[in-house]
Amino acid sequence: MRQRRLVTAALCTAASLGPAVPQIAAAVPSECSHIPSTYRPTLAYGDTAVAVKQAECLSNMWGGQPPKLTPDGVFDSVMLKKIEWIQGCHGLPESGVIDARTWQVLYHPALDCYNPYPA
Repeated sequence: MRQRRLVTAALCTAASLGPAVPQIAAAVPSECSHIPSTYRPTLAYGDTAVAVKQAECLSNMWGGQPPKLTPDGVFDSVMLKKIEWIQGCHGLPESGVIDARTWQVLYHPALDCYNPYPA
C-alpha cells in the first residue's frame, strides 16, 4: 500500500512539472514558403536549389547571435556553420548535412540554445 502511494505521488509530481524538453516555436512564418513543408530532400555543402533557400529562410527563425542568411539557394560555408550549430542545439550530430531530423528542427526550432555560436 505504501509503495503504491509513493508511485502515485511520483507520477503526480512528474505530471505537474511537465516534460523536460525545450520549448518549441509554434509556427513557421509565411515568408518561408519556397517549397511545400513535406518536401525535405537531403542537402549538403555546395548544393544549390530552392530547397536550400527554404532551409536558409527557416534557419533565420533563430534569434540571438547566429547571422541571418540571405535566402539565395546556395549552401555555402556560412550556412554550413549555422546548420552545424542548429544541429548541436538539438543534440543532433553536427554533420552540416540537412537530413530528415535536421528538417524537423528547422521547422520546429527550440526557442533557446545554450551553445554559444562559434566565432
